[in-house]
Amino acid sequence: MDVLSLIGLILAFVAIVGGNFLEGGHVGALLNGPAALIVLGGTLGAVLLQTPIAVFKRAMTIVRWILLPPRLDLTGGIGKVVGWSMTARKEGLLGLEPLAETERDPYARKGLQLLVDGVEPETIRSILEVDLSTQESRDLRASKVFESMGGYSPTIGIIGAVMGLIHVMGNLADPSQLGSGIAVAFVATIYGVAFANLLALPVGNKLKALVQQQTAYREMLLEGVLSIAEGENPRAIEMKLQGFMD
Repeated sequence: MDVLSLIGLILAFVAIVGGNFLEGGHVGALLNGPAALIVLGGTLGAVLLQTPIAVFKRAMTIVRWILLPPRLDLTGGIGKVVGWSMTARKEGLLGLEPLAETERDPYARKGLQLLVDGVEPETIRSILEVDLSTQESRDLRASKVFESMGGYSPTIGIIGAVMGLIHVMGNLADPSQLGSGIAVAFVATIYGVAFANLLALPVGNKLKALVQQQTAYREMLLEGVLSIAEGENPRAIEMKLQGFMD
């Protein structure tokens, strides 16, 4: 679990609620069903309108990475590639076939299978780069779904505020109706801005960073597989791949 993300999420909302309490407010003042419906429903509707269904599904799939990110051990990955190179040096490329069958990472498994099949290095590069680019592009588009939510929600919060003020102006003769209208007006604005800046935009940016980490890991695997295909020394391969370490 990504403890930092969990702490950040809790701290952000505790700061807002705690600050409201210290100013003499109460939690009930921040709870308003109509305002939440306007902001969340309107934001979701706008995002669904602009987003292809495949991209939206992918976004809902990878959002769990915020708390449960993919396990990418760059040091362990380098060690694994060096192990492959030593196996290939001792047993030939066909010796990698059992490793390909047991490899859990689909990208690494594809690279190993290409080595076993005796594919030329340039062809291996072409195949793996297409796969890398496609996966990166798909996940980046998915992360932008949350950035879009962060762009729409403040504006929709303003729409909610205007709707609340219209309700207020239409009931000036009835003071009992003024309170609910004013509440919707101000709370909708808070919901819109808070949802964008405390949740949607941070989630989108965190997912983008995780996608970039995955891409760097796969680039390391790509270079490792190509080095094995070209028959480089395991020690030289290890030194080359160390360059991917931060």
